[in-house]
Amino acid sequence: MTLEDKIKNSETRIFKAVFPNTTNHYDTLFGGTAMHLMDEVAFITATRFTRKICVTVSSDRIDFKQPIPAGTIIELVGRVSKIGNTSLDVKVEIFIEEMYSEKRTKAITGNFTFVALDENKKPTKILLDV
Repeated sequence: MTLEDKIKNSETRIFKAVFPNTTNHYDTLFGGTAMHLMDEVAFITATRFTRKICVTVSSDRIDFKQPIPAGTIIELVGRVSKIGNTSLDVKVEIFIEEMYSEKRTKAITGNFTFVALDENKKPTKILLDV
């Protein structure tokens, strides 16, 4: 499998409905909930790419470009964006889809960095043949 295939195969997409229990006093998705979901999608993406134990070491530049109203559907998309020796970056985007129309808008983007660990919880190489 090529590196491009590995990246493509690890892309992760998750859909969620925005219910009132996940919103703030403005009736929009709570920022902390969005960040939690983004980290989860990034973790799944990193794990699918490496097939190793991965832990989040940082999140960088999460941009909230548009509020996400209750009663909408969101799609979270995680893609590997950079590969290092023992770490990798995952870009996560959240798109809003209105439930009863075709309208779709990008609302949030963020970057997450993960480190792959061995059985002793020490950083380990992600790609063995590089």
